[in-house]
Amino acid sequence: MSKEYYKKRIIDLRSYIAREKEAKKRDNERYASLIKGTTSASSKASYRKSKIDAAARHDRQIESYKRNIESAKNSLKRCK
Repeated sequence: MSKEYYKKRIIDLRSYIAREKEAKKRDNERYASLIKGTTSASSKASYRKSKIDAAARHDRQIESYKRNIESAKNSLKRCK
């Protein structure tokens, strides 16, 4: 692959990370409002669990993108 491909890939992955962080923030706010708006204890517990699961899912995706960036950087170094 060419150097330009890896440079573009790194830029794309960084934008994916930013997008994922925004999605995490939106989900966090949504679950917080759901938790605040419900009166049932079981519903609150369920929303809290969902909130934690969603945050963990976003974190795993962000870490995956970071690993892909490192891989692309290493590949870019090998191209030179």
